[in-house]
Amino acid sequence: MTAADNTHFEGIIGLFTTPEELFLIYPSGTWPFDKAQLEKLARERSDFTVVLDNGRVIGFANLYTSIAGDRYFIGNLVISDAYRGQGIGRRLIRHMCDRIFERYASTVYISVFTDNTPALLLYASLGFMPFDIERRTTPKDDSAALLHMRLDARSW
Repeated sequence: MTAADNTHFEGIIGLFTTPEELFLIYPSGTWPFDKAQLEKLARERSDFTVVLDNGRVIGFANLYTSIAGDRYFIGNLVISDAYRGQGIGRRLIRHMCDRIFERYASTVYISVFTDNTPALLLYASLGFMPFDIERRTTPKDDSAALLHMRLDARSW
């Protein structure tokens, strides 16, 4: 896990391969995802983190807070298609949780769309528990369910 900087931006952008994937990972983003959107995201969020393989960006995540600033969320977690299923996402989530627990708060929050089964199962296996659900609208004007989950440091 490495702190991301501007030299990683093209690699991060390349992780988003379809409009549907972009919606699942960054619902307020627009397709095609580009450097301007990522730069805006960098101004709004913190702890941009990448996973590298021989200098190539293969994973990305960041942190953000709720509007009130009282909840810390892991956001925009994405792993390159070619590297999924190898435990990289699990390690990245663990890293981001440790960062929150060490520096910011005793509870980590994460949100996931209910049709993103691999992510739901991963988060549940790490101890995240659902606590709320929110209706969202997809780019195709369909309804989607966004599940909010949390993990307390006591159970980490």
